[in-house]
Amino acid sequence: MVKKWEILTLPTPSLRERSEEFDVELVKTSEFQKFADTFGAFMVTSDGVGLAAPQVGLNKRIIAVQEQDKIGVYINPELLKTSTAMQEDEEGCLSVPGKWGIVKRHKRISVRAVDRHGRKVEFDLSGFPAVVWQHEIDHLNGILFIDKVKEWTKGNNVNV
Repeated sequence: MVKKWEILTLPTPSLRERSEEFDVELVKTSEFQKFADTFGAFMVTSDGVGLAAPQVGLNKRIIAVQEQDKIGVYINPELLKTSTAMQEDEEGCLSVPGKWGIVKRHKRISVRAVDRHGRKVEFDLSGFPAVVWQHEIDHLNGILFIDKVKEWTKGNNVNV
């Protein structure tokens, strides 16, 4: 699925493209399970708390997120509901190294996805986990955090 494990960075054009739905029938294959293991481990060794498949050159709707005691890999994630209450946090991105800024995101969200075992899941998130999911889902839509920065905290002197 991925030939070379590396984080793609701007100005890679595919980072700005909407990713395609992933065929959930493939989730139970050994190829996908190996990808999911490597994808999650690669996120951790890259010092990420979230990673979207387009960041490794696979424009499919797959994300990995750091959860309390494990790495979650989710397929075709979508936001079902978002709160009107917002929060502002500093964000950075492995695909935009050296840049950090304040981004406003929904404080609470409801999401739906397929987990790495092919089960449909729905759950609510708030605080930092909600930020991570919104950031990663943005990646799947070709949107980067730099598109939403209200105020730069680091790296604002470089063109993006």
